[in-house]
Amino acid sequence: MAVDDVIDALSEGRDARVELYKELHRSPELSMAEYGTADRIEQELTRLGLEPVRIGETGVLAIIDNGEGPVVAMRADIDGLPVAEASGADYASTATAVLDGETVPTMHACGHDVHIVSLLGAIEALLARGDAWSGTFVAVFQPGEETAEGARSMVAAGLVDAMPQPDVFLGQHVMPTIPLGTVAARSGPFMSAAASIRITVHGRGTHGSMPDAGIDPIVLASSIVLRLQTIVAREIAPSQTAVVTVGSIRAGSKSNIIPDSATLLVNTRAFDADVAAHLHSAIERIVRAECAASRSPKEPEIEYYDHFPLTVNDEAVTEKVRRSFDEHFGEHHVPVGAMAGSEDFSILPAAFNAPSCFWVLGGFADPATAPGNHSPAFLPELESLDVGARAILVASAPWLMRS
Repeated sequence: MAVDDVIDALSEGRDARVELYKELHRSPELSMAEYGTADRIEQELTRLGLEPVRIGETGVLAIIDNGEGPVVAMRADIDGLPVAEASGADYASTATAVLDGETVPTMHACGHDVHIVSLLGAIEALLARGDAWSGTFVAVFQPGEETAEGARSMVAAGLVDAMPQPDVFLGQHVMPTIPLGTVAARSGPFMSAAASIRITVHGRGTHGSMPDAGIDPIVLASSIVLRLQTIVAREIAPSQTAVVTVGSIRAGSKSNIIPDSATLLVNTRAFDADVAAHLHSAIERIVRAECAASRSPKEPEIEYYDHFPLTVNDEAVTEKVRRSFDEHFGEHHVPVGAMAGSEDFSILPAAFNAPSCFWVLGGFADPATAPGNHSPAFLPELESLDVGARAILVASAPWLMRS
């Protein structure tokens, strides 16, 4: 088969791709500040004979026009996270960055470096075996996935005018939840809609020995945390999926000072727009009610950010991808359910009104012991670089490969 000819070409640059991956893993950059990463991607694309285009400050676009045929777009995200690496690898990141005025450690704790190198590998193989396929392949290296800014920023910077209309838009993510060497895709809702909420509640500061003279925002915030747990348990139908997480509470500076405010960071996940709206309405209702019950002197401040849309795979496109996965991966194409993780990928195909498919690939031999995404120990095995490149080529085959 033509796709097998293209996949065979992956062996020609494997050692160089591993070294590039290690280089990128050592030097992660935070969302929307991936300047060195974007430069390095452009260098590789130029080495391959392409003419990359910068979209916005750190987005990169490359177009391979190989004659008549469909247009397939493939996205890889490129940003790292403010996490101190504890993988123990000799190529572990020791990089730092400035975030909100503080110097923080950074690492590729979500495998975006795997995505970069997988896409570059697929590009190199397509260029090496141009006689095996026909059409246009568009590579989109997207910044800022972790903060849900990157896809929107590329669209705002003119992505739609910079590339041809895609017949299909593809994306993938390395995960610890399926075994190394496997891939998985499903039709319909796949990755949850998500939002983060910054909630500031107000009290009245006083000495810790005189609590009656103040209004304690820490007690107020604690009451809110407990009450929020009832939303999913008692307001969402058991047949629906929803998550409400309080990831941070910040208040006070000293044991004997009652502060005048507290800030909570809350995250929500849902697979249905009405459920997401219910979560947000309930959170606001509970916060305002607890503030009133605590005699808070000011209205709470509620700010939404990091909006991730629901990722919904087109049924017809996903069926083609799944058939292709079946043919190539066989028993290593495994079933998968909807995932509570979130993605901004679907913003890109939505900008073109193009059908899309997003799939996952395994990064670790044993999911039972694998560290989760965003863990300091998250380090997919090197074999996932080849699996990711193969998955891109196989998923593209129904549109691009010659019979």
